[in-house]
Amino acid sequence: MIEDRERKTGKEIVMILIKAIVYLFLVYLYINKPIVYSEYPVIGKLAGALMIFLGPSLLVSIIRLIIIYWYIRKHKFKSNIKDNFILGINRIVSLLDVIFLGLAVLSLSEVTLKDIVFSVSIVAAALALIFKDYVTNMINGLIIMFSDRLSLGDHIKMGEHEGKILDITLINMILQNEDSDMVIIPNSVVFSSVIINQSKQNIKKLSIEFDMSIANGYTPEYIENHLNKIIAPYSENVVEGGLTVKTISINKDVVIFKAMILLKRYDKVKEREIRRAVNTGLIRLSATLKTD
Repeated sequence: MIEDRERKTGKEIVMILIKAIVYLFLVYLYINKPIVYSEYPVIGKLAGALMIFLGPSLLVSIIRLIIIYWYIRKHKFKSNIKDNFILGINRIVSLLDVIFLGLAVLSLSEVTLKDIVFSVSIVAAALALIFKDYVTNMINGLIIMFSDRLSLGDHIKMGEHEGKILDITLINMILQNEDSDMVIIPNSVVFSSVIINQSKQNIKKLSIEFDMSIANGYTPEYIENHLNKIIAPYSENVVEGGLTVKTISINKDVVIFKAMILLKRYDKVKEREIRRAVNTGLIRLSATLKTD
């Protein structure tokens, strides 16, 4: 899960101030050329490499804080809200920090800037070919993060998977299903799949597919009336007239039905109770023959 520290502005400001103080101190030493740099050139190189990392990292951190502050004020979010846009900004900043750190490490060698850029370009191209799937996942992850179609906490259905979005990383999306299991799905699969976002709907749809023996003689209307009696105690959670039963297919020995119940709101506990009550009613119904 995404930790709350990603949005604790106070700690972020303190870290920025620490970076700024260290960076200004290193700039001061670079300008004044202390004797220790002449006696120990390695220290000078390390300080220069640290400057290469801290300078851009400090600038990016300040820009990130300004963008997030503007975004929160614009959308009137609370300070502890977790949002896809902010998540995407955080991931990009992390990537940039890794790049800055890599450049700082490369600066410790004797190669020139031109050679560094050339070497990095070749290595980046090679890595892009070797880890093509990972790169695709990362790009898809960023697209999902900056999209307003899916948000952290949304309850979605994607193929055989259904659950609440706990986190979106650069590689995968993490869902928590009805059994509280963590389901990890690659971003490339998410990006190319048909997704039903139940949290974006005004109502929640509960679907139960089942079959009945033809010998039972039950019709959709009969089953619908039977189930309406079962869900009557849950009238506060179920939309009035929101239960329908339709026939999916008719086989030699059984008929496959699908019951759909419209819920007024997403409530995991009540949904589980309603599903259990309906399943129990269907099991008992399937064990008896229809009597006119």
